[in-house]
Amino acid sequence: MMHKALADLFESLISCDPETLQAQPVKAVLLALGSNHDAQIHLPRVRERLTSIGAITLSTAFQNPDFTATIELPKPDYTNQCIYLSLAKPVTLQQLQQSFKQFECDCNRQRLTETQAPIKKVTMDIDILLVKLDKDNSLSKKNDSKWIIMANRYPFKAHERAGIKELVAGIDS
Repeated sequence: MMHKALADLFESLISCDPETLQAQPVKAVLLALGSNHDAQIHLPRVRERLTSIGAITLSTAFQNPDFTATIELPKPDYTNQCIYLSLAKPVTLQQLQQSFKQFECDCNRQRLTETQAPIKKVTMDIDILLVKLDKDNSLSKKNDSKWIIMANRYPFKAHERAGIKELVAGIDS
């Protein structure tokens, strides 16, 4: 079972800015995947890519409205899914982020501003919610659980909380 604090809404976990963790070796991550364009193509493609770097456990995929949509500017719904990825071998957070950016590019992710495209077609968005550092790191002494919340992603959205809670039940620490 994953650290109890995760089930208790993350109260005892520390959070760090991703910048401070760039060089830290990571052995597992909890990810949020999202797509509002051809999700049925891109989600399976990314899940398969993730299995090339480790073992994955999936939450249920949720259909969610785009919270920036309005009556005047309706936007396509997102398909969101959380994934627990246990890496085959530890890599730095920076290396992991570069891999995920490449996975997004492989799905033809376009990063356009609001003025370029008021309705963004997001083929794939991969966000790191939580990281589990490799045991041999300077932060582990301060953090028994070894799970660290990415400060730029907290507080989690409702669908992220639901996905994480679902995964908590099935993951060993």
